[in-house]
Amino acid sequence: MSVVSAASPRDAVRSRRTPDPCAVVIFGATGDLAHRKLMPALYRLARLGRIASCAVVGVARRPKTDEAFRAEMAEAVLGPSPPASARSAWTAFAQGLSYVQAEFGDALAYDRLRDALDRLDRERGTAGNRLYYLATAPAFYAGIVRRLGEHGLVVRSASGDAGGWARVVVEKPFGRDLASAHALNGTLRDVFREAQIYRIDHYLGKETVQNILVFRFANGIFEPLWNQHFIDHVQITVAETVGVEGRAGYYESAGVVRDIVQNHMMQLLTLVAMEAPVAFEADEVREEKVKVLRAARRLSSDDVARHVVLGQYSRGTIGDEQIPGYLQEPGVAPDSRTPTYAAMRVLVDNWRWAGVPFFLRSGKRLPKRVTEIAVQFKRPPLPMFRGAGGREPNLLALRIQPDEGISLRFVAKAPGTAMTLRPVDMGFAYAAAFGEGEELSEYERLLLDCMLGDATLFTRRDEVEEAWSLLAPVLTWWDATAAPSVPVPYAAGTWGPDAARTLIERDGRRWRTP
Repeated sequence: MSVVSAASPRDAVRSRRTPDPCAVVIFGATGDLAHRKLMPALYRLARLGRIASCAVVGVARRPKTDEAFRAEMAEAVLGPSPPASARSAWTAFAQGLSYVQAEFGDALAYDRLRDALDRLDRERGTAGNRLYYLATAPAFYAGIVRRLGEHGLVVRSASGDAGGWARVVVEKPFGRDLASAHALNGTLRDVFREAQIYRIDHYLGKETVQNILVFRFANGIFEPLWNQHFIDHVQITVAETVGVEGRAGYYESAGVVRDIVQNHMMQLLTLVAMEAPVAFEADEVREEKVKVLRAARRLSSDDVARHVVLGQYSRGTIGDEQIPGYLQEPGVAPDSRTPTYAAMRVLVDNWRWAGVPFFLRSGKRLPKRVTEIAVQFKRPPLPMFRGAGGREPNLLALRIQPDEGISLRFVAKAPGTAMTLRPVDMGFAYAAAFGEGEELSEYERLLLDCMLGDATLFTRRDEVEEAWSLLAPVLTWWDATAAPSVPVPYAAGTWGPDAARTLIERDGRRWRTP
């Protein structure tokens, strides 16, 4: 397949704009997120010339000098033995790095932070522009935000009209349930205006996720068919081969529903199901996503067990590797009921989707790492081809990761004199069509948008709360269920518990194997 590519209008706009000089303040700067994602992203943006002047202030509890912080970040970004050319480029970037030691509840620490930011305004021309990134454990979010407000570190401007702007980036999870999400949003709104709040979900920074909107609304082929008249059902799969990977403390309190379903899967659901916005701008896009969540049917307490399956992986094999069960993972309680797998049937009660089920599934220790949206079309009547085969339905698969692309299954006649129908696939591979180039990673793209003040790919307050509202009956049922068979066990290396297969087969459908 040959593809003639051109920069999208969004990328063209981004390439013409350079963010204002600013100070990026990373709370939790000695943690894993800062080391693996944030600092490499900021460094590469600087190397690519996407940010003209950016100072970075690391804030964390461990005592550390500026020099020690720079050395630690150099190893995180460049590795332990970088070539001389890389060290030279890093030296220029590292001049803008500094460190403030702080217990997050210590009032004096915020005075030291203010002094450091004032110094950067004078020395590096950051002009009062502040991007606060909360890369800490969620328990610290509210306290940090309140103290930023109490110590005069937030101007109520998102654009710089009042002599400098302030924005805050909040990592998921956005609360643990509807009540805590509402409380966190209230604290954020006490200090920042909504336009200053950037709730980040790195999935929305993936090119192929954004391509869902382009695929749907920039092509006249599929949108007329994108409704209950032609689509039988939709499957959304987020599968991981890994286990808890040393994050048992977090995962034990979250589980798959809070970790994946409430954010990543809800984002994919809304992008597949939303109506066309009038413009690719923050308010228009987010308004249409919220409408999908509002239209999604809430389950009664009696319906949850019929429409939701929660599982937990046991011992099994992935490839040639023997995998311990979740209960044998370090840091996991031996009697833990934390679900590592979820399957869910969702109905969206609006004119476009009435009667079309959306089947969502996500789990750890599954056979393959893949994120995919599969849109299955209704079968046509085939009396003229009776007995010729070809009963496989048309299916459109949008692969988000790892092999980004789109495939379309349709029916064709097999070679030969007999009328034999066979399903065939036509595929588009993102990397083959567009090449690697200097495309931005998820965090690079989203950090750049934060500094530009573009909130299109970030989650709004009402979207977060609607997602929690949709999942509230599931969490309530889970907390109230005492049955020892819940969560349902499934062997590592399989596609989940038998109950998940029953969930979809009860509707006369079956799970697709990506």
